[in-house]
Amino acid sequence: MSGLPRLPFVRTDVLEISPEFAELRARDPITRIHTETGDEAWLVSGWEEIRQVFADERFGRSHPTPESAPRLSNSAFAGGPTGDHATERAVHDSMRRLLAPAFSARRMRRLSARVAFLVDRLLDRMADLGPPADLHERLSVPLPIQVICELLGVPYADRERFRAIAEEMTDLSDPERSAAAQAEMNAYSYAIVRAKRKRPGEDVYSDLATAELPENEVARIAGGLLFAGHETTVNQIDYGVLLLLRDPDQRDTLVRDPGRVAGAVEEIMRVAAPSQHGLVRYAHEDVEIGGVTVRAGELVVLATFAANRDEHAYADPDRFDIERESMNPHVGFGYASRYCLGASLARVELCAVFRALFARFPGLRLAVPYEELAVRADRLTGGFAALPVAW
Repeated sequence: MSGLPRLPFVRTDVLEISPEFAELRARDPITRIHTETGDEAWLVSGWEEIRQVFADERFGRSHPTPESAPRLSNSAFAGGPTGDHATERAVHDSMRRLLAPAFSARRMRRLSARVAFLVDRLLDRMADLGPPADLHERLSVPLPIQVICELLGVPYADRERFRAIAEEMTDLSDPERSAAAQAEMNAYSYAIVRAKRKRPGEDVYSDLATAELPENEVARIAGGLLFAGHETTVNQIDYGVLLLLRDPDQRDTLVRDPGRVAGAVEEIMRVAAPSQHGLVRYAHEDVEIGGVTVRAGELVVLATFAANRDEHAYADPDRFDIERESMNPHVGFGYASRYCLGASLARVELCAVFRALFARFPGLRLAVPYEELAVRADRLTGGFAALPVAW
């Protein structure tokens, strides 16, 4: 079909998303597009419609013929089909049953004191070294890495190694490079899981070592946990800081009333859009949803960042407001059975950061003009290479 809109859409402001998403949603929250690879797909940008797709078991990450499946991008990690089509649902259900206790809200709350300690230590070091500072490297990167290492049972000494692999995995320009990095991440993670079978600890990889799943699935899950467990939180810290720096009234409200930190974190998760890549789903059979019929095997792209600004779900959706009341829950963590296992962990980390950062550095400000900040559009997770600040 010619004349279809084609991804990626251009963004001119790092804190805004491309206006094309709202324009397409106004016409139809589920509409045909061409992806970056030239394949046809359905773009879902409506809040209610995305929730329906997340909740419908007829949509999944796998495809019966992955070699010929339509793709969203060249990313090996998140640009096309993943997992075995025949066993996807069983593997997903087994993984959630196994890992849910480790990521439970209760266990995450018990981590709060430890995470708060790590935040304070990083802020101490930032203060000792003095301004200017790259907040990305001083806080946003090291905090999630240390937390996920401790939770999974990954050696913190290996952080430079797996961080470099994660960077390669996010490459959108070279599919072979991305695929090689993903294979390396899975192999690295699986080696740790395998060692836990002889010397288990109180960590997630030790739990995963007991999983009765094929070796390749355990490796894929282990690699995915390590990648997603730190990469996405890095960006949410950066974007949350920038949103509050760009809106001093909101920042001052948070400093005056630290009890609002949980609401601030939810609003950051709703508004922040480090990447416009979207999530990949495939219809496993013909599905009618949102007034259209998606045929078996067709690609569905979930633009959660656009759904989080759906005017049907939120009043004045483009406004950043940490005092929002009666807000519909954002879909940044997914929904229903596809709700992110690590959501509670991310909330603990983000709450710790935004409870402490501006109280410690009330004069925090950007050290470069806002207009000079650029999103890494060539990377799956987007975000910044640096966030220079002073105080």
